[in-house]
Amino acid sequence: MAETLTRTQAAGRLRTALGRLNRYLRLAHPDTDLSPSQSEVLAAVARADGIASGDLAASEGLNPTMVSRIVAKLEAEGLVERSADEVDARVVRISPTARGRRLVQTMRDERTDALARALESLPSTQRRRLIEALPALEAVVETLREER
Repeated sequence: MAETLTRTQAAGRLRTALGRLNRYLRLAHPDTDLSPSQSEVLAAVARADGIASGDLAASEGLNPTMVSRIVAKLEAEGLVERSADEVDARVVRISPTARGRRLVQTMRDERTDALARALESLPSTQRRRLIEALPALEAVVETLREER
């Protein structure tokens, strides 16, 4: 028989599970000196393949000063580069370097492999339920993104 949860209980359990999942996946690539925030900003820059500093701050939910500090660290590590926007020289654009792109791809691959191994360890019925829940989880992400 399925456990009956209140809306708040279900949301709390889901938040906890996803938070822990994300934390354990971040640990799948331990040989980097980047903080979780630095890794996430690097991934966002690579995903966008270049982004204005202000847009990066908005997309990551960080204040511009924090983004500037993170970008400075990533730039010092040779993972991103800053340049003036071609249309508006007042706008700073941040782009991944080849090294930054490789690191992001390595982290993605390692995290995907770790998650795939964990999924394979589940009984087939639980694995199937998780796969069937993906569209709903993706819709929740989109709803939260739109609410920002």
